[in-house]
Amino acid sequence: MPNDAKPQGALDAPKKKKKKRSMAVMQRELRDLSAPSSAAEKPPVDLKKVLFRVGLIVGAVWLVAFVALRWTIVPVIVAGALTIFAIAAGVWVVRYVKKSRALGALLRSASLTEEGRQDALKQLETQFKKGDVQAAIARSQLEMQQDPKKALATLESIDLGRQITPMADQVRCLRASLHLQLGEVQEARLLIDKIELGKQQEPKTRAMFAAVAGEAWGRTGQGKKAVELLDVFNPDDPDFAEMRVQMWRARAFACTGAGDMKGASRALKKLFEMSPQLLGMFVGGKRVHPLLQQEAKQLFLRSGAVPRKMVRQKM
Repeated sequence: MPNDAKPQGALDAPKKKKKKRSMAVMQRELRDLSAPSSAAEKPPVDLKKVLFRVGLIVGAVWLVAFVALRWTIVPVIVAGALTIFAIAAGVWVVRYVKKSRALGALLRSASLTEEGRQDALKQLETQFKKGDVQAAIARSQLEMQQDPKKALATLESIDLGRQITPMADQVRCLRASLHLQLGEVQEARLLIDKIELGKQQEPKTRAMFAAVAGEAWGRTGQGKKAVELLDVFNPDDPDFAEMRVQMWRARAFACTGAGDMKGASRALKKLFEMSPQLLGMFVGGKRVHPLLQQEAKQLFLRSGAVPRKMVRQKM
């Protein structure tokens, strides 16, 4: 053998097969890609609208009080009391919004690395009171990246009866989204049916609620109702970019529930274009309609993102 000849093993060494990723790693990536948008990033209360409306009401009360002053001073006293109450409420709302923004910034920084996530969890534990609802929501956002059940337990610890309607509905929506990820569709449906969808003022919040409600209805026998709700929002609207995955996922389930497999296929293809791995939600998810599962499986296999053997084992 010539001196410069190399052993066959050395020639083959650079061609070692890449290690297959475990199913646990893949599921974690899927959760990261399809996780709901950060609820703490934008508060469910529009500060400008609230202050404007309160200002109008207080102004009207004082106008009536001044008109009635010629007969009695009582309306002025009432107007003064209402003004004090409005100022106190305004201070609370401003603090609430500032805290929401601070938590949103904390969540954004935590999304960069695992160390950032752990640091954010420690800050939420040490810098906020135990019963702080906003901090609990933020903590659940971080926990769901690793353990959806733990995140669900955190949200379930919130006493909804003591929260204002927008906040209580936000918690219900987040809990429902986690139930859907875990395949617990009936539990999600019970929460969605208690939400007042028309009460939300912020467009992104309404779109998020619609996505969760649409999926829950689509998977529990009300596909047509789900499609009608989802048609109000365009998933390709730039304003909804961060929720695009949830919105197309919801459409896939809703269209399947309505018997529209062409619409379901279109939704799957949209998800496929964003990331072939997103189809794993349907291939390996619990309680997924067989037709939807089959369509997703075919697209998934064609992508080459996961070996066929692994998909067959999961199915």
